[in-house]
Amino acid sequence: MTERVVVVGASGFGREALDVLEAMQAAGAALEIVGVVDDQPSPLNLHRLSQRQIEYLGTIDDWLARDADEAYLLGIGSPPVRRMLVEKLDARSRRAFTAIHPNASVGSRADIAEGVVICAGAVVSTNVRLERHVHVNPNATIGHDSTLGEFSSLNPGGVVSGEVGIEPGVLIGATATVLQQLTVGADTTVGAGALVTKNVPSGVVVKGVPGTWA
Repeated sequence: MTERVVVVGASGFGREALDVLEAMQAAGAALEIVGVVDDQPSPLNLHRLSQRQIEYLGTIDDWLARDADEAYLLGIGSPPVRRMLVEKLDARSRRAFTAIHPNASVGSRADIAEGVVICAGAVVSTNVRLERHVHVNPNATIGHDSTLGEFSSLNPGGVVSGEVGIEPGVLIGATATVLQQLTVGADTTVGAGALVTKNVPSGVVVKGVPGTWA
């Protein structure tokens, strides 16, 4: 059975999510890209969708008003915005799709929940748990026995070492690194290029090498 998928979000990560879906199609996955929904797409992003012949379907409410059995994939980088949208979509009983690029490496005994997006070049080691709607960007790496809580994002080139616990809603910036056996508290942001060398509380912004917060 062919799965019909709608991408939520026309901006950068939404179009990267489209890349993942198209690569899955090219590798033989039975899925159809129905189009993209976005409440406030910019003219430039609408043009970019048009250039790749992806249909803009209107706002999220426009899509929810349709009686359609389509799964959705969140193409939005912000963890709090993803959490807010999933609450809305869950309330309407919409199904989330999980997208894994064929050129990503996923190790043994990985536990990957619904709505996860894993981009090209990402490496997910053995016994890793990715909870709902986690985003793993291109060339990011997750070490063995680590957990990324729901709605977390690991941006391009980011590294989560072995046996790390990332709590829900965490954003780890591009090329940032979290060393082994540490915990990063919920809703924290680890800035691009930062190096986390000790446990981090919830709701802070980590900057620098070694990483510090106020």
